[in-house]
Amino acid sequence: MVWTGTWVSDRLGIELAGDDELRGLLGLALRRNPKRAHLLVSGVLGKHVPQLPSVVHGHGVTLGRRVRALLGPEEAARAVVLGYAETATALGHAVADGLETSPYLHSTRRPAASVPSAGGFEESHSHATSHLLLPEDPAFFDRGGEAGRGPLVLVDDEFSTGNTVLNTLRDLHARHPRDHYVIVALVDMRAAGDAGRLAAFAEETGARVDVVAHARGTVRLPEDVLARGLRLVEEQDGRTADPLVPCAPAVAPVRLELGWPAGLPDGGRHGFTPDHRARLREALPAMAARIVDGLGGPEQTGRVLVLGFEELMYAPLVLARALEEAGLDVRFSTTTRSPVLAVDDPGYAIRTRLAFPAHDDPADGPGERYAYNVAGGGFDTVLAVVDSAADTPALHAPGGLLAQLATAAPRVALAVVPAHTPVPRTPDRQEPPVLPAPLRGPDFSSYEPDDVGWLLQDLSAVRLEAPVEEREEAVQRGGAHYAESLPVEYQPTEEYQELYRDALAGSAARIARAVGTVTELVLAERSPRPVLVSLARAGTPVGVLMRRWARHRHGTELPHYAVSIVRGRGIDANALRWLAAHHDPADVVFVDGWTGKGAITRELADALAGFPGFDPEIAVLADPGSCVRTYGTREDFLIPSACLNSTVSGLISRTVLRDDLVGPHDYHGAKFYRELSGSDVSRDFVAAVEARFDELADAVDQQVKEAASADRAPTWEGWAAVERISEEQGIHDVNLVKPGVGETTRVLLRRVPWKILARRGAGADLAHIRLLAEQRGVPVEERDDLPYTCVGLIHPRYTRGATGADGKAVGSA
Repeated sequence: MVWTGTWVSDRLGIELAGDDELRGLLGLALRRNPKRAHLLVSGVLGKHVPQLPSVVHGHGVTLGRRVRALLGPEEAARAVVLGYAETATALGHAVADGLETSPYLHSTRRPAASVPSAGGFEESHSHATSHLLLPEDPAFFDRGGEAGRGPLVLVDDEFSTGNTVLNTLRDLHARHPRDHYVIVALVDMRAAGDAGRLAAFAEETGARVDVVAHARGTVRLPEDVLARGLRLVEEQDGRTADPLVPCAPAVAPVRLELGWPAGLPDGGRHGFTPDHRARLREALPAMAARIVDGLGGPEQTGRVLVLGFEELMYAPLVLARALEEAGLDVRFSTTTRSPVLAVDDPGYAIRTRLAFPAHDDPADGPGERYAYNVAGGGFDTVLAVVDSAADTPALHAPGGLLAQLATAAPRVALAVVPAHTPVPRTPDRQEPPVLPAPLRGPDFSSYEPDDVGWLLQDLSAVRLEAPVEEREEAVQRGGAHYAESLPVEYQPTEEYQELYRDALAGSAARIARAVGTVTELVLAERSPRPVLVSLARAGTPVGVLMRRWARHRHGTELPHYAVSIVRGRGIDANALRWLAAHHDPADVVFVDGWTGKGAITRELADALAGFPGFDPEIAVLADPGSCVRTYGTREDFLIPSACLNSTVSGLISRTVLRDDLVGPHDYHGAKFYRELSGSDVSRDFVAAVEARFDELADAVDQQVKEAASADRAPTWEGWAAVERISEEQGIHDVNLVKPGVGETTRVLLRRVPWKILARRGAGADLAHIRLLAEQRGVPVEERDDLPYTCVGLIHPRYTRGATGADGKAVGSA
C-alpha cells in the first residue's frame, strides 16, 4: 500500500525519519497557512482521516496506561490531565480514561461568561492560535491534597517544535508550580534543539519533565520548504476545485434523540471528572440503541461515519465506539477549522474536502470550516454529532454542513448533545465587602484629583523593590511572577533627562494629534459619554490626555480611572466590580499607551470573558502591532512617557499582585513614590502636549475623517513579526521579544536585555535607546528588514548578568 505522504515528499523533499511505526501513524498534506507548509496527518487521531473508533480510543487509552505505569499508583491518583483544542481533545480524554482516576480539562477557543479564565497560551503555528483554560472548578490545577499538587499530564496529537507545550508550561508553572510534568503525544517529532529547550525548562524550574509517545522521529525540511509549499498550493488551486458543489440545497436530516444524561458535561471544555466518566459509560449502551433504532435498525445503517464537531470529539467518539461494539460498520472523524489542500491521490493524506460556514457563532467571528475525506469514503450514513450551541440555522442552511454531507452520503442524521453551561460557584461570602473609593492625588499620585482615580490599594509602606537582575532570574526560573515585586526605580542621568526633554519638544505635536484622533474616534464610535479606564500604568498618561482633549474640545468631563492588568493573571476583578456598580459597563473604554505584539490586548479579551457587558477592545495612542481598531496612529514612534518610569506617570509604580498582600476582596497594589517628587515631570508632560491641542484641531478632524472610511481591522502583523524574530533569534518564546520603541525602552529600564534590534536610519526616536543600551553594555544590531523601529530581546536562558548567547555577564545599570 502506498504511503499517504508520498505525494508531498516527492514534490517538496519532506522526509520522516525515526521509528518504523511513523509511516503507519502519519501521512502528509499541505496547509493553507503562511506559518508552516506541511501538515502531519494522523491516521489514528480521528480528526482528518476517518478511522475505527476502537483504534482512535485505544491509542489514547494505551498512552494513559503507560503514564499510569510511569507515575505509579500514588502519583497517578493525584494527576490532572490537560488536552489541547481542537485536535487533541478526544485524545486527552482517552489518556485520562487510561489513567482512570484523573480529572480532565481541554483548552478551548469558546469563551464562557460564567467562568473566569484560569490561564491561556498561544499555539504559534496554528490557524487559530489563542487557547483559553476555563475549568468550572477553580481549584482544578491545585488537585493533590496534603501531598501537594500532583503531576500535570499535557496531551497533544504531535510534539513537533515544543513551542505550544513550553508556552503552556511557563504560563501554568507561574500560576500553579509543581514538581512533575508529563508530556504525552501520539508522535514525538522534535529536533535535538527543541528537546534541549524542554530540558532547559526542567533545569530552570527544578521540575521533572517526562515525555511519553507511541513513536519518535523528526521531520526533515528543505530550507525553502515554506515558499515552495505555498507555490505548490497555488498551483493545485489553479488546477482543481473542491469535488463537491458548495451551494448544495438545504436538507432535513434524520434527527436522533440521544437521551443524554441530565447535567453530564458534553466534554472537557470546563472539566470532566471520573464521576462524569462513570455516568457516561453507564449511559452509552442505551444511547447507542436509540441511534440504531432511529436509523431503522442494523440492516439499514450500512457503512456509518460518526462525524464530530471541532472541539467536540470525545462524545461522538464514544458514541461511535458503542455503535462499533453493537456490531455496526463504523468510522469516526470530525470537522475542523484548519484549511488544508485536498488532492485526490492515493499518496496524499487528504483526498477530499467539504467546505462550509461556521455554524456555532464563534467568538472570533465567522469563517470557513472543513470536513476531510468524507466524500468518496463509501459511507451510506453520516451521523453528525454537534452540541446545542452549534445547532443553529447556519447548520441547516443551503451550503451548510448538513447540506454538504448530503452530497457525500445517501443519508444524513443529526444528534445534538446539550452544551454544558457552567454555573458560577457560590462565593464563600454571599455579600463581598464594599470596595473602597478610588485613590486620588495628592494623597496618591501627583496628578490633579480629577485627572484620574486609581482603583488600586496603596502599598507605599511595603518594601517591594529588588535588583533588576535578581527579578529576571527569579521570573525565568519559574520561582516568581514579575508582578510579585518591583524593579528598583531607574534614576536617569542628566544626559538622559536632556534626551527626554528633547524628545518631548520634538514629538508633542505628534502626540497631541494622536490623542485627539483616538479620543474623537471613541466619542463617535464607542460612546458619547465614555468612561475611560486606563491600564496602569502606561495607559494612565494617555487617559489623562484623552480626558483633557474631551474637556478642551467639547467641554465634556469624562470619568477616568486606572486599573491593573497582569499578563498571565488577568485584570483586577474587584476593580471591574466597582466599575460595574458605579457605571454602565457598556460605556467603559479601556485605554493603553501603545501595542507591541498584542499580548495585553489578548489578555484583556480573555480576562473579560467572565465579565459580561464590558467591551474588550482597547483604545491606544499608537498601534504599531496592528492589534486594535481604535487608535491615534499606527506609527512606531517615541512616546516620551515611555522614556521614564513613575516620574512621568504620577509617581506611581507598576502594579503588584502577590497573595500575601492582595486578598480576594482587595484591589491590586501599587506604590506612590512621594520621595521622587523633585524629579516628577508628570504634569509637565501633560501640559506640553495639551498646549498643542488648538493648533492640531484641523489636522485631527482630517485624520478622523480618513480613519472613519479606512479599513482599520486588526491584521496582527506585529504578532507574526514577533514569532518570526523569536524563531530566527533562537529564543522560541514570544514573551521574551518586546517590539516597538515603548516596549524596548521598558526592557532596558526594567529587565535584563540580551540585545536590541534597530531599524537602520531610525534617527532621533532611538537616541534614548542607544544611550540606555550603551550604559547597560547591550549591543544594538542595525537591521533593514525590521517592521518596528526597534525590538528589545530578553535572553531566553538568563542567569544573573547574562546578556549574550555565550552567557557572559556584562555590567548592569
